[in-house]
Amino acid sequence: MEYQSILIKKSDRIGWVVLNRPEKLNVLTCAAVSELRDAFRDLEQDPEVGVVILTGSGDRAFTAGVDIGEFSGMDVRAGLEYAAEGQTLTLAIEYSKKPVIAALNGLVVGGGLELALACHLRLASGTAKFSLPEVKLGLVPGFGGTQRLPRLVGRGRALELILTGRTIDAHEALSWGLINRVVPVADLDAASRSLAREILANAPRSLEYAIQALVGGLDRSLPDGLALEAEYFARACMTEDHREGIKAFLEKRRPDFNGR
Repeated sequence: MEYQSILIKKSDRIGWVVLNRPEKLNVLTCAAVSELRDAFRDLEQDPEVGVVILTGSGDRAFTAGVDIGEFSGMDVRAGLEYAAEGQTLTLAIEYSKKPVIAALNGLVVGGGLELALACHLRLASGTAKFSLPEVKLGLVPGFGGTQRLPRLVGRGRALELILTGRTIDAHEALSWGLINRVVPVADLDAASRSLAREILANAPRSLEYAIQALVGGLDRSLPDGLALEAEYFARACMTEDHREGIKAFLEKRRPDFNGR
């Protein structure tokens, strides 16, 4: 499928989703959100892809957020529909069976930060800047920012970022736990690829089960979360990859996982 706002690349079992309107700071139009949803759906079903990397083209922005022009004249019903579209996308990313890495450079603003929050891991260049400025526009985050940010960095820091609308740099974001790693801007793609390869060395079904147990358990009580973990542990015990992993360990060799 050809897209207008994004590029899809595949190499060595890594699928790249690239926001591709650098002249517009990779702004997220309604059409771009729809394309992203379709792209993630297709990559999840693609047997040649084991890890997905989401990034932006150019050196100025991962994305400067949603297209403000599309808010003009929006009523309650349209607002609900708009938020639902964005939340459908971020839920699809968060609950993806395949690990999703965000490679963040330049501006990571508004809906762009909400996209990044939905990814499983986040790498950023030293030039990255993070903000949720919706209150400055008479709005609130609508793609999951008010829910995912406090789960990641805590209530106090989330409220500080959301209520002030201020911008933090990559190193502050790292100290908050908002991102996993800061790398030089020239190394961002290579570092993301290296992390993806490290993940790809492991059993695909185990990766899927680990994501589902962790993400699915976050909104449950500890006993219910532990029960979910035990369920996925039991499923993993029945896989061919588990048997191959044990055999390879005993034979002191690298496992040859097949995703079954």
